[in-house]
Amino acid sequence: MENEKLPRREREKLRQRREMLAAALELFSEKGYHHVSMHEIAEKAEFAVGTVYKFFKNKEDLYKTLVLEQANRFHEALTNALEEVDDEIETLRNYVKAKGRVFMDNVSIIRLYFAETRGASFNIKSGLDREIRQRHDQFMNTLASVFEKGIKRKRFEKIAEPYHLAVALDSISNAFLFLWLEAPDQHPYPDDPDVILNILFRALVVQ
Repeated sequence: MENEKLPRREREKLRQRREMLAAALELFSEKGYHHVSMHEIAEKAEFAVGTVYKFFKNKEDLYKTLVLEQANRFHEALTNALEEVDDEIETLRNYVKAKGRVFMDNVSIIRLYFAETRGASFNIKSGLDREIRQRHDQFMNTLASVFEKGIKRKRFEKIAEPYHLAVALDSISNAFLFLWLEAPDQHPYPDDPDVILNILFRALVVQ
């Protein structure tokens, strides 16, 4: 692994940083941003609070780092899913499956991620909302390009602009994920991506 090439001291710093972020994530997801202190994070991670401040200048900095790193991971995984095959329908199926897989594997951060991308702001004065939305917009344009390509190749009917179709699919999949988050036994995220996609496909795919 790449980290193994680093000097031992640098590897130790990375380990400490990961443990601090993991502790912060657990606390933020349980209690919310405003009800967590740097002292609590330090105690949870089993470090002196002064050590935490060596890595992050304050709680806002730590929170911003946490959310941005997780958002980058999500967007990278979803973008990779869109690049795996050269078939628009299979690409969208990959996206729906990857989104469910990534979100289910990262439940703790999902509520924070949804809050930032869906407007339930924590009022952090750090530009976080803008940066998260920029990443989200970049991904939406990538997803829109799949619809645009499918329309040009006569795989899809042009029932709306490609970007609007991307927004629709993003919103539909988010709605299923919200249901799963609230009641996973009653509303499991579909194993078959077509359960979600057929909401669009029945009007979109050229028969």
